[in-house]
Amino acid sequence: MKKFKITLLIAVALMLFMAAACSNQEDISDDAGNTKTELTMGYTTEPEGLDPHRTAAASTFTVTNNIYDTLVGVTPDWEIIPRLAKEWDISEDGMEIIFKLRDDVKFHNGRQMTAKDVLYSFNRLKDEESPKARDYENIVGIDAVDDYTIKFTTEKLDVELLKSFAYPWTAIVPEEAADNLKNNPVGTGAFTLKEWIPQQHVVLQRNNDYFGDKAKLETVKLVLIPDATSMMASFQVGDLDIVPLTGDQVTMVQNNSDYKVISQPMNAVQVMSLNTDNEILADEKVRRAIAMAINKQEVIDASMFGYGDQIGSHLPPTSPDYFDTNDIIEYNPEKAKELLKEAGYENGFDIDMSLPKNYQLHVDAGQVIADQLSKIGINVNIEMVEWGTWLSEVYGAKNFETTVIGHTGRLDSYAFLSRYYSDSNDYISLKTGEIDELLDKAKQELDDEKRKEIYKEIQIILANKLPAIYLQTPQTMLTLQKNVSGMEIFPIDFYDFKEVYFTE
Repeated sequence: MKKFKITLLIAVALMLFMAAACSNQEDISDDAGNTKTELTMGYTTEPEGLDPHRTAAASTFTVTNNIYDTLVGVTPDWEIIPRLAKEWDISEDGMEIIFKLRDDVKFHNGRQMTAKDVLYSFNRLKDEESPKARDYENIVGIDAVDDYTIKFTTEKLDVELLKSFAYPWTAIVPEEAADNLKNNPVGTGAFTLKEWIPQQHVVLQRNNDYFGDKAKLETVKLVLIPDATSMMASFQVGDLDIVPLTGDQVTMVQNNSDYKVISQPMNAVQVMSLNTDNEILADEKVRRAIAMAINKQEVIDASMFGYGDQIGSHLPPTSPDYFDTNDIIEYNPEKAKELLKEAGYENGFDIDMSLPKNYQLHVDAGQVIADQLSKIGINVNIEMVEWGTWLSEVYGAKNFETTVIGHTGRLDSYAFLSRYYSDSNDYISLKTGEIDELLDKAKQELDDEKRKEIYKEIQIILANKLPAIYLQTPQTMLTLQKNVSGMEIFPIDFYDFKEVYFTE
């Protein structure tokens, strides 16, 4: 068995090294003294619930990542590190992975976590009620070898298998609490749920029985403020310690010594998704005409004030497999009109666009696109919907014509692109056996360069077939009060509050 072991000892040594490095820069005060220990952060979208296996919403994982734990984690630099598993072995053929679990982990209800809990959690993740079940279809065997050893067996080789255990939807839960996790989460994480008042706030409390280094904060309060302007006003008067930034707000804070700004390209893609089951949108000429009528830079300027990068396919530039396909479809409104005429829509047509009202980025982008499409005769009827409605009607029931949304936080290209399998039942649909074959091939290709070429082929197909119009990779931007430290941006769309602290 080929061993890929990352021992707990190494991880602890790294944490100690980092802590020592930090201590040379800033003093971290304990609870004694006057240093704040309650962090208040603004957020714009209500969690769908707090059950990690029953949601696909990033707004949920912002909270649940701090309540639950996964077998492995990921650093801001994309490194896979131990969490509930202290080490792992991957077989020579890559079709078996054995995790050795920590023996000092307790759920928030006080019960010891064992391999049986991991077995239960992954069986639950794979059941038909889980929106992420398809991602784990290749796992055909899960065995609790002993109390602290769990074995996973796959049907086919998956070179990225280890990364799939780092996502927040793979959280380990206790069976006895599973029926009530949506409102009463029980995990093993660094924080417990103290209070959740829907449409107001979520309060997390430090778990003093946490198996790892305890959180530096006593409490984290997430305050729901859907309006970005109101949120910034609360931040500027000191009521909030951290807020996400919109592009137009950057100049308000970047040169102010009272604030910090952290940013990096989001590991995400913003897309205008097209329902190819719709009679009009099923026509590739129509989809190409729509793409040619959209000036992506105008979309970026309007929605992110320029803080974004154009994309031509469903991989972000943060991916090592990214291939620039922007020149395949160029902005050309006159050519777009010709294509509509060829498709039989010389006088244009009406189309609906469902926009999630809590996400200003997507609302702004959608409004610009609607204006651009009107210039080639396409009348876009915008419908603003609540996030819960978007999830159930658009993402779940596929009851839509067009929408603008973001797809975030995948650690490998296969996970980003697997929605394009013909039988995926995803809300973005492109039924082509060619992509099916390429995805299967990529998943099993051990050579990095050969695998990159396969993903290049897929990106070119998507850029030509256009089941969606690929718009931008925006910047993730946060502004912090100057006394807040330890906040980092991760490649998966969540926040980790365990290392956040206040300086005096």
